[in-house]
Amino acid sequence: MADLATTFAGIRSPNPFWLASAPPTDKEYNVVRAFRAGWGGAVWKTLGEDPPIVNTASRYGAVSFNGARIAGFSNIELITDRPLAVNLSEIKAVKRAWPDRALVVSLMVPCAEESWKRILGAVEDTGADGVELNFGCPHGMSERGMGSAVGQVPDYVEMVVRWCKQATRMPVIVKLTPNITDILAPARAARRGGADAVSLINTVQSITGVDLDLMAPMPVVDGQGTHGGYCGPAVKPIALCMVAGIARDSECASLPISGIGGIATWRDAAEFIALGAGTVQVCTAAMHRGFRIVTDMIDGLANWMDRAGYRRIEDFRGRAVRNFVHWEDLNLNYRTVAHIDQDLCIRCGLCHIACEDTAHQAIAARRANGRRQYEVIAAECVGCNLCAHACPVEDCISMVPVPTGRPRLTWKQHPNNPERREAAE
Repeated sequence: MADLATTFAGIRSPNPFWLASAPPTDKEYNVVRAFRAGWGGAVWKTLGEDPPIVNTASRYGAVSFNGARIAGFSNIELITDRPLAVNLSEIKAVKRAWPDRALVVSLMVPCAEESWKRILGAVEDTGADGVELNFGCPHGMSERGMGSAVGQVPDYVEMVVRWCKQATRMPVIVKLTPNITDILAPARAARRGGADAVSLINTVQSITGVDLDLMAPMPVVDGQGTHGGYCGPAVKPIALCMVAGIARDSECASLPISGIGGIATWRDAAEFIALGAGTVQVCTAAMHRGFRIVTDMIDGLANWMDRAGYRRIEDFRGRAVRNFVHWEDLNLNYRTVAHIDQDLCIRCGLCHIACEDTAHQAIAARRANGRRQYEVIAAECVGCNLCAHACPVEDCISMVPVPTGRPRLTWKQHPNNPERREAAE
């Protein structure tokens, strides 16, 4: 059996599946239930200074798509609204009862060195394994000069990380905001400040919809709404790209990464790990399905690793990073042509419509033996693979590589590249 045990920034856990800092980790009761279900770790919901935060009702929004509930999830909830002393007492009790699980505490306080020193000392006394600096929250707290207001300014990130590293012996993880042009800027700043790891992504600034009766953004609070933080399966592609971007960056290459964003299955987790993540954090899927989803995640990842011949997480962590290249490094002489499996085809015509109306008119609609039949016109097919995505039948349309007899050619080498022409001149 594959060994799922991980050591992340010096923090050990029996598996890479951690709960993210969010409502599921707001109190001892929830975290204990999660650990009983099998989660390898948890990041306690963000603590701040007293007096406690005041939250709203309602506070969640969701996007459903084609019958799938909570394809995207949004919240306008703030950090914990429970007293700091209560949280600290519960963290201490949980860590004492579950010494083999990773217990990290998320923190957010005003951008003042003394505020960070005070709360770090209090958290250290609980025996927690580490802290996660919340530089990502895009609503409510950012308007108060915290959360993404810090995470969007690399100099602030570096400054606060330095304060924290000087004030605690615990590993310091920096949670990055995706609400920024270049994720590498704050990641590099965290590295310069001495961060032990980064976690990403935090939520994406968003409005999930508009109530057309009340004429207010959702979720609606007494007839009004505001922007929130978007998460769930819909943000996974954004998260994968940002995680991979940090993993392949020469300045951040050795910086441990905890991947967050739309993780709901073992396969999602494996993809994040393949792109460099050492652990993964889950929130929306647990809120949607409950804590027991981790059983399928653990079993699924272990079974896949067994089949693939990977003994430990480290055996495949980051293996896809080498193949995550810039566009100009792709082989422009590589060719594929669509192939339709006529035995699987249900004659719906969606491939033909998509190609005829919006692509390259490379799928012909014909009649064969009195039935409609769709056939690829190989000479017109550019291998864009729109038809394969439009087809509702799994594996009905495949993209078949076509030998060209031409050597590998990238845009950097292409004669039409102006930079290449200038260099030659």
